[in-house]
Amino acid sequence: MLKHLLGRDIRCLLAVAAASGIATLILILVQVKDVYLPARTKYGMVFDAGSLHTALYIYQWPADKENGTGIVSQAEACTVQGPGISSYADNPTRAGASLRACLDKAMTIIPVEQQRETPTYLGATAGMRLLREQNSTKADLVFAEVSKTIQQYPVDFRGARILTGNEEGSFGWITINYLLETLVKFSFTGTWIHPEAAAVVGALDLGGASTQITFHPGHAIEDNSTEVLFWLYGSSYSLYTHSYLCYGENQALKKLIASLRAENLTSQQISHPCYPKGYEENVTAAALYDSPCVPAPVAHDPSQILTVRGTGAPADCRSAIQKLFNFTACGANRTCGFNGVYQPPGHGQFFAFSGFYSVFHFLNLTSGQPLSDVSATIEQFCAKDWKELKMVCPGMNKTRLQDYCAASTYILTLLLQGYKFDNQTWSKIQFHRQVAAVDVGWSLGYMLNLTNTIPLEAPDQVKGQRPDLWAAAVLTTCLMLAMILWTGLALCYQRLFATYETML
Repeated sequence: MLKHLLGRDIRCLLAVAAASGIATLILILVQVKDVYLPARTKYGMVFDAGSLHTALYIYQWPADKENGTGIVSQAEACTVQGPGISSYADNPTRAGASLRACLDKAMTIIPVEQQRETPTYLGATAGMRLLREQNSTKADLVFAEVSKTIQQYPVDFRGARILTGNEEGSFGWITINYLLETLVKFSFTGTWIHPEAAAVVGALDLGGASTQITFHPGHAIEDNSTEVLFWLYGSSYSLYTHSYLCYGENQALKKLIASLRAENLTSQQISHPCYPKGYEENVTAAALYDSPCVPAPVAHDPSQILTVRGTGAPADCRSAIQKLFNFTACGANRTCGFNGVYQPPGHGQFFAFSGFYSVFHFLNLTSGQPLSDVSATIEQFCAKDWKELKMVCPGMNKTRLQDYCAASTYILTLLLQGYKFDNQTWSKIQFHRQVAAVDVGWSLGYMLNLTNTIPLEAPDQVKGQRPDLWAAAVLTTCLMLAMILWTGLALCYQRLFATYETML
């Protein structure tokens, strides 16, 4: 009898200890998993269908920090071979086929089990805006073909659409400020904080067919058509944004040639002061006037062959480019950019990307050089003849080299006389292609907006455990379980002594 009672009580003690130990282990593992086990990764894809080319951006972020900031990274950027989708207006099936190589590549990056839940978008910009102006039916057919191709892949395709110019500018602004963490950031004290409003950065974008300027002016915007409102992380932002269609780099340079030809329409020879001396090319009238940005003269012959000869005259180049703008059409008591478009005074720092970066990067002008050095470098480059240029830049694509004088002069004119930067504010412009290893452009901001990855309200705590908080939680759990264990042991001893007293 005594042996039986003793065995029962010993089993009681062992059961209490074992149960407490298992419970402790389970709770510790629950606490540990958020720190040591990798979080599940989510993916998103955006096709940036520009006027000159298309690129597919694949983004990734940890699912447990979906509403944080600065946590979306770029897994891959795939450049679609061939021109922009608007170039396939007469053969739309090729527009869809052109996307396949990048889609195939994406399927090797995104895990199979997550592909069907990967949000995928296609956004088109100024090239398709121009095509829609020319022929909306052809634009619709191009969209139908690219949509059909994407829908053949196991992704969550959420549509193809044309962005407005203001959307293109404002989503670029979101991209930059999200990556720079100027909207909200996590402080060393463990709380989310809003940087000062002055910390947000303006966006300067130069594409092939349009250019955008977007910034937070810090005061009321007089023209509602240039204002866009965002509510991000619990703060409101009233942004100025405007897109100048036909003032992208490629359309502007085409307008330049047409403007030079307009001085003598009867001649088949065009003297080009921005092309290097000794350079010559032939272009058909049909190719020159193939865009709504470059209206054809009355009774022109589309088959006519025009010969463009470079003269390498920097001063004449600047003068010719300035004629593409109207810097005087602005009402009284009103500040303007150009062509009579309202623009408040620039405010804060600016990031210049896309064409601004690529042209100035070629000339080694993206390292914060003063305006005087930038102007001198462009002047010296424009003075070189074609033979010298080919010797200085032996590996450069010859179909692009002749354009750098015109492009850089155009950019300088746009920034100084168009967007009203000057010698004092020039240093506020930074030229970048990427921020935090992510390509700068509208595509990330577009995806963040459509997937609600940026919350309306400010986050009140961090998702996932900080090491110090985790250690405190584990210690508290262990202390509580120790108390439970001692309580159980006390009850078992009490039963044991009660048994002895009964037997005595």
